[in-house]
Amino acid sequence: MSDNTRWMQRALELARHAEAEGEVPVGAVIVLDGEIIGEGWNQPISAQDSTAHAEIMALRQACQTMKNYRLPGADIFVTLEPCIMCAGALVHARIQRLFYATAEPKTGAAGSCVDVFSLPNLNHRVELVPGLLAEESSQLLRNFFRSRR
Repeated sequence: MSDNTRWMQRALELARHAEAEGEVPVGAVIVLDGEIIGEGWNQPISAQDSTAHAEIMALRQACQTMKNYRLPGADIFVTLEPCIMCAGALVHARIQRLFYATAEPKTGAAGSCVDVFSLPNLNHRVELVPGLLAEESSQLLRNFFRSRR
């Protein structure tokens, strides 16, 4: 098993944790030099914070770990394509690569709805790697929303 698969599997574990708490199952892991420096899962409902998306929570932890608001050379593994807010935060944090499992056609900001990462005026580029463990993540999300209907 590759390291990238292992990191995304950890993000899926965090997504299942979010689901157990009644949140949309999305998880995120930030890795630098082969070590996890930040983790997060969706918690806007429980935290009563509209910005408490998995990516934001992982970024907050990683920045505290590194004692820096920028994370050059770090990769993030997310179970769902980021929204506009999270995509902007990844650019500002100088994340090197974004691995995401499944596309989000309604709000995805890595090309599904809009592509924040290709805006010409941004002074940082995040490399995109879509589709890692896409089926597992998609199934988790489908099951979650099916159970809510």
